[in-house]
Amino acid sequence: MKAVVQRVSSAAVSVADRTVGEIGPGMVVFLGVARGDTEKDADYLAEKTVNLRIFEDADGKMNLSLLDVAGEMLVVSQFTLLADCRKGRRPSFIYAAGFEEADGLYEYFVKKARGYIAKVATGQFRTMMKVSLVNDGPVTMILESI
Repeated sequence: MKAVVQRVSSAAVSVADRTVGEIGPGMVVFLGVARGDTEKDADYLAEKTVNLRIFEDADGKMNLSLLDVAGEMLVVSQFTLLADCRKGRRPSFIYAAGFEEADGLYEYFVKKARGYIAKVATGQFRTMMKVSLVNDGPVTMILESI
C-alpha cells in the first residue's frame, strides 16, 4: 500500500462537476492499494498518516500531527501510484490490486482514519475525479506500508 500525503490549507474533489468531498486545513492522502495488501497494511498507514508530524508548532518546526492540530483529511483512491514505469513508455499496473480488493481496503483505510479524526472526506472509487488542493508549504511525503 502506498500513500502520497500532502499538507493542505484546503482541498476538494469533484465528480462530473459535483463536489463529493472537501476539507479545510489538514492533509490529502492519495492512496494506492497493491496486490497482496491486507488490513494490516491499512492499519499501519492509517496510524502513520494521522500521527505524522508535518504541521508546525509555535516555533515553526514540523512537530505536530494531524491529531494535534485537529486537522481534516481527504482520501482519494489512486491506483496509478502503483505504476511500474521502468520499461518502455507506457506504465504497467500489474502491481495494483484488482478493483474489488482495492475498494475493500480503501474503504477499510477510510474507516480506520475516521476512528482517529473527526472529518474524513473521500473521493469516489473507480470514477474520473478532479482534485484541487492548496499545498501548504509545500509539504509532500510518500509513505509505504511494511
